Amino acid sequence: MAQAGGNPRSDGDSQQPSIFKVVLLGSSSVGKSSLALRFLKNDFREILPTLGCAFFTHMMEVDGKALKLELWDTAGQEKYHSVCHLYFRGANAALLVYDIAKKDTFHRAQNWWKELENEFQPEEIVVILVGNKMDLEDSREVTFEEGKTFSESNKLLFMETSAKLNYQVTEAFTAIARELLQREEQHGGPAQQKNPSIDLENSASQKKGKCCLD
Repeated sequence: MAQAGGNPRSDGDSQQPSIFKVVLLGSSSVGKSSLALRFLKNDFREILPTLGCAFFTHMMEVDGKALKLELWDTAGQEKYHSVCHLYFRGANAALLVYDIAKKDTFHRAQNWWKELENEFQPEEIVVILVGNKMDLEDSREVTFEEGKTFSESNKLLFMETSAKLNYQVTEAFTAIARELLQREEQHGGPAQQKNPSIDLENSASQKKGKCCLD
């Protein structure tokens, strides 16, 4: 499995946390940044769309094991589409986020899945399909069954969330973290990043000050 960033874990130091790169993909205004903000700071607010990509890190413990998630929150606007491809290279996991009240965002999430399939082998990336904005249940256009059926047919994790109501947000990230740790254990530890030639961290650092949460 690919390992994110430039800080590979030393095999001889079991105390060092595993590091995983996680990208958030989806249409504009589906709540990708709101999910990240709720997960990182347990906060919610109306926020502007992300410009380019925002980068965050988060230490957590799952089943007694420490890990560090490097979260790459990508812009959903079509004009940033080609840039997003640069950011998801070498990722260990991805959240494909859609708005349950907007059917077109569900279709866009499916398209992102096709692009991930072209970039990664199944064992190289953990993907969870996230139907966000459960607080808009009365305006739902995508049924739970539709999300579940697509996920099961493509062997993806699946969860419906609400960043606004703090519903299953931590659970979604924890599910990804647990699957990443299980795969790492099965493969005897992480491999080196597949695409080390692109210095995404420096790129994100330059843009981070200009990025807003979406």
